[in-house]
Amino acid sequence: MEDMVSEVHVLTDAKVKAARPRETAYKLADSNQLYLHVSPAGGKHWRMNYTYGRSAKNPNLPAQKTLTFGPYPAITLVDARRRRDEAKAMLLEGRDPAIERRIAARSKASATVNTFRSVAQAWFDKKKGTWVQRHADKVWESLEENVFDAIGALPITSIDAPRLLDLLTLVENRGAVETAHRLRQRISAVFVYAIAAGIAANDPAASLGKALTPKPRARRQPAIIELDGLREMLAACEVERSRAGTKLALRLLALTVVRPGELRNGRWEEIEDLDGPEPLWRIPAARMKGDEDRKAEVGGDHLVPLSPQAVAVIKALQPLTGNLEIMFPSERHLHVPMSENTLRQMLIRSGYYQRHVPHGFRAAFSTIMNERADAAGRSGDRAIIDLMLAHVPKDKVESAYNRAAFMPRRRELAQEWADLLLDGFADPDTFVGLPMRRSIGNPKR
Repeated sequence: MEDMVSEVHVLTDAKVKAARPRETAYKLADSNQLYLHVSPAGGKHWRMNYTYGRSAKNPNLPAQKTLTFGPYPAITLVDARRRRDEAKAMLLEGRDPAIERRIAARSKASATVNTFRSVAQAWFDKKKGTWVQRHADKVWESLEENVFDAIGALPITSIDAPRLLDLLTLVENRGAVETAHRLRQRISAVFVYAIAAGIAANDPAASLGKALTPKPRARRQPAIIELDGLREMLAACEVERSRAGTKLALRLLALTVVRPGELRNGRWEEIEDLDGPEPLWRIPAARMKGDEDRKAEVGGDHLVPLSPQAVAVIKALQPLTGNLEIMFPSERHLHVPMSENTLRQMLIRSGYYQRHVPHGFRAAFSTIMNERADAAGRSGDRAIIDLMLAHVPKDKVESAYNRAAFMPRRRELAQEWADLLLDGFADPDTFVGLPMRRSIGNPKR
C-alpha cells in the first residue's frame, strides 16, 4: 500500500483547490469514506473506501475495496459526494458498486456498438440468403435511402415510437404512403431480430401501422372489356406510327395479360423453350406484385404459357433487342426498361385517353374469359383464370402449390384468348421497318 498522510475533515471547494502536491501521496478525507487522493505529481482523484464480501486471504475478515470516481476538477466535490451516495445505496441493497459500474460500462459500450444500422446489417445478412438478389437489393436500398440518415447511427435501444413516427411521416409527406408502410415492416423486423438477439427489449415499430395514413385503395383503371371494342382499340394502336418495339410490347401485353411493370422489366433469360412444344415465360417471384414473403417464395415464379401468337411477337422482337438483357429497353438508354408511360401514350395518341390503359388488358381477359367459361358451363376455369393473372390466394400454401398447376388447361385458355383477340390481324414482323414518326407536313398521315 502507498504511504500517505490522511487529513480528516469535511472538505470545501477552496480546500480542494488549494491542495498542493507533496513528496509522498496523501489524501484529504471528506465524510462517509470519500476522500481526495493527491499524488506527488499533483493529480487529484476522488476515491471511496468500502468493504464488500469476504477477504480472499482471510475469509473471516471483510474484503477492503476502493472505488475511484474520477479526477478533480472534472468531477467536482458535489459530483463526488453524489456518486458516493449512489455507491452507498448500492451497498445497502447488497450490490458491489465496482461490479455495477463495470456492468454499466459494458452496457454503454454495447449500446454504442449496437446502432440501428449495425443491427439492421446483422438482420439483413441473416435474411438475404432466403431472398432472391433483386429483392434483397431493394430492401437494403430502401433502408439506405429512407432510414439510416435519420436513425442509423443511434443506439437501437434509444429509438422510440415517436422518433420512428416522425421518420415515417416524412416519407408519407412525399406522397409515398405505401413506401412508409413497407419501411415500418422492415424496421419492425430489425427490432424483432434485436429482441431475439438480446440487444433490445421491445419493438417500437410494432403498432405504428395504425398511426400511419391508410394505404390508398386501388382505383379501378379504365378498360375496354368487350371483345369487339378491344380488338378495334388494338388495331388502332397498331396502325399508329411508333417504334416497332412499342407495338410488339403492346401486343405481347395483350396476349399474356401480365402486369405492365412485369412486361417492361422482362429479361430475355426468362423466356424458355421458345422453339419447343411448350414455350414459357418464367417471371421471377421477386418481380411479382406482393409482399416480401411473396417475392421471396421458393418456387414462386409466375409461369406464363406462350401461345404461337405470343411466340411470333417474341421472335419478331429478337432481331431488335435479342442481344440485350432487357426485352423492351428505353429508346435512349438500352440498359434500362422502357418508360411506364410509353404504352399509355400510344393508347392516348390512338384516341383512348381515359378509356383504356395498359393494365386494362387484365380486366378484359378476366371479364371475357370468365363470361365464356360461364356460358360453356366450365366453372372450374375461374380459378385457372385467376392463376393466369397471378392473383394471390389468401391461403399461402395453396398459392405455392398452384404456381405450376393446371398448365395444360392454361395453355388452352391462352390459345383461345389469342385466337379471339388477333383473328385477322397482321403478323407482328410487319411492324419492323415501318415509319416511326408522323409526317411533319400532314400529321394525319
